[in-house]
Amino acid sequence: MPNTSRRNLLAVVATSAASASLGGFAAAPARAATTAATVTATESLLTAPRSSVTLPALDVSYFIPVALGPLTASVLSGTPERTEVTSGGKRVAVLTKGARTVVLPGPERTFTENKKPFVDDFGRTLPDTSLPVADRVYWGTSPGGGSWSTLGPDATDYSVTPGSGIITLTTDFASRHATLRDDEVTDVDVRAVAQFDKVPTGQACSYALSFGYQDTHNNYRARLSFLTSGAVELRVEKEVADTVTQLGAAVTLATSVPAGTDWTIRVRREGARIQARAWRTDAAEPAGWAFDVEDTTFAKGRVGLRALANDGCTNLPVKLVVSRFHVDAATWQSPPSVTHGDWVRVLPELFDGTWTPQLEQTIRAMAGSTAPDVLAHAAMFLAGAPAVTAGAGPAEGRQVLGEAGYGYLDPQGFRNEGADFHEYMNVGWTFPGGDYTGPSAKQTGNLDCSGYARMVYGYHMGVPMAAGEDTSATRLPRKSRDMADYAPGVRVDRTADGTTPPAAAQLQPGDLVLFNADSGDDNPTVTVDHVGIYLGRDADGKRRFLSSRKTGNGPTMADLGGASLLDGSGTYATHLHTVHRI
Repeated sequence: MPNTSRRNLLAVVATSAASASLGGFAAAPARAATTAATVTATESLLTAPRSSVTLPALDVSYFIPVALGPLTASVLSGTPERTEVTSGGKRVAVLTKGARTVVLPGPERTFTENKKPFVDDFGRTLPDTSLPVADRVYWGTSPGGGSWSTLGPDATDYSVTPGSGIITLTTDFASRHATLRDDEVTDVDVRAVAQFDKVPTGQACSYALSFGYQDTHNNYRARLSFLTSGAVELRVEKEVADTVTQLGAAVTLATSVPAGTDWTIRVRREGARIQARAWRTDAAEPAGWAFDVEDTTFAKGRVGLRALANDGCTNLPVKLVVSRFHVDAATWQSPPSVTHGDWVRVLPELFDGTWTPQLEQTIRAMAGSTAPDVLAHAAMFLAGAPAVTAGAGPAEGRQVLGEAGYGYLDPQGFRNEGADFHEYMNVGWTFPGGDYTGPSAKQTGNLDCSGYARMVYGYHMGVPMAAGEDTSATRLPRKSRDMADYAPGVRVDRTADGTTPPAAAQLQPGDLVLFNADSGDDNPTVTVDHVGIYLGRDADGKRRFLSSRKTGNGPTMADLGGASLLDGSGTYATHLHTVHRI
């Protein structure tokens, strides 16, 4: 059998209603799915899928329902109480008393996420002058690319008005740097659009697109110099310990350029190869690269912007007005990757601890199946996941799988919470008991952290949901703080003192992990405020989870704006509060 690899997320697991072939085996259809992902060849890391679920060559032993002999059920030690089902000495399933989720061995999968493209068009107003000076942010957070760090003589040199990120050059020969706090970017295709509000006098001003940025003393940059004559020159250079080296001769792009003219700089970096070009934004992008060079000094680093008024510029202040910062494609040096053979499925009802003939038939049907499971559905909302629309039902014709955001932006550029599963689909929903919640066009395509958990476990896996708070422990509540106490299922572990994270020794893929992450203190009375779905151990042996987050703008298993890990000293590792099994 040829090797079977499906790079786009549900090319392995999202199938059409008619079913799709996996290496010659037919897979059961995904619930409500009527369209399927397609696989496209890739030429470089920059054009590879942003996220993927990959299967190795399938083997007939994965598909074992008819081959299973007698099944034996035995209770394992530890809390919560679990029952292991075996056949011929091999594990077939693990069930938990009081829960519906079942973990079964199956084809080994690798879950991977890479940096997703984004555009920052500065649709916000910053700093927020209503805040104390110490609490103000000056460029805020990009829509999915990370938060901005601004560094230069004075924080007040940076501001944002709707449509413009502004750097004010108030003193000469002092660089200002605005970089995105993502140090792991390697290959990248990035561009920026900006203009100066004056033609400089005395000496030139310049703005640069930075990449491979380590700090203000060590970085690459493609720099446009705006001369006092109105000429514009492009350079590509590296700075190492404050020593600047030109990576090619300067290129004059235009003369007699008036103030207020937008210029675009674009850099494409793949491995050692660095290509750059720049042009007046109101003209067509050149077909060729002005620079095509090689250098290996900085393997990874941030991307961002630099502005400078040369020593002797006499008509300060001069403003650099940035209207767009756009990462078309990028990769991380070590994308997070989780590989295991655990498949997480959901029983039609809670397991009461009794092994019955009916339950045996259910487990036999589950064993070896490659129908989409909990983890497959969870991965289908990561960066680059293809859109899948629903068939018949309340969401008919609406998107029910595919890359999700977190929430719409407020005037300061912060993402609003509140995007539930049905708002992602832009449909109203009637819950058990008759409660109705309407759609929200502003949140279409978005899922906040608890909305993401409800989309996976509620909409796709069929666990009953409540419209809001619910203390019955039979329906999945709307908010994470209520899920910690009242989600259907059993508690696996909880912090004993409100500050020390639980050991979670019985943690298994599919468990809800709930955090006291955003409160800003360790007060044990502060409620849970974030929820994710445990995925498994990554390539470094660290426990990694999926959750929808503001900084990353949607579901992620990666570390932008904080590591998605339960180990180490990061926010989520140190603020794990409760582990719950549905």
